[in-house]
Amino acid sequence: MIEVLITLLLVCIGVLGMVAMQGRTQQYTQDSVQRNNAAMLANDLIELIRANPLGPSEFYKAKGTAFADTPGTGCSSTTQVPTEQLACWAQKATNILPGVTTTLLTSDFYICRSLTPGDGDATACPATGSAVEIKLVWTVKAGECMDSTDANNAASTLCSYRLRTQI
Repeated sequence: MIEVLITLLLVCIGVLGMVAMQGRTQQYTQDSVQRNNAAMLANDLIELIRANPLGPSEFYKAKGTAFADTPGTGCSSTTQVPTEQLACWAQKATNILPGVTTTLLTSDFYICRSLTPGDGDATACPATGSAVEIKLVWTVKAGECMDSTDANNAASTLCSYRLRTQI
């Protein structure tokens, strides 16, 4: 009789562990999808910058400044003006990443020249540096961001992705 109770206890503990693991798996999967979308958006923007004959400066956007409005003709693959391409890219980011609003695009997104990683977090883009750094941000429930660089991870509702590359 005691053997049956011990077996039942061990099976219950195992089932509870599997349920907890499944819950975390869903959270990790969702974070992975969001980070993959952010990486895709950042790579799309890098390719727009590389394809621009006027150079990357046409695409720079400091933290705290707004993106241009989407062109009246709408976004299409034939848009050639860098400010319109950037506005269309921002609209795409709003559609793909969860919780991205115009306010979040203005306050936390940046595309800057970069001398050292993270120097675009200042209010103005640095004037020096041969790299371009892009930061994208999206919202999640408190504590669900898997961003290990966030010191306030438990209370954070913002996840971020940075891409720094040479053009």
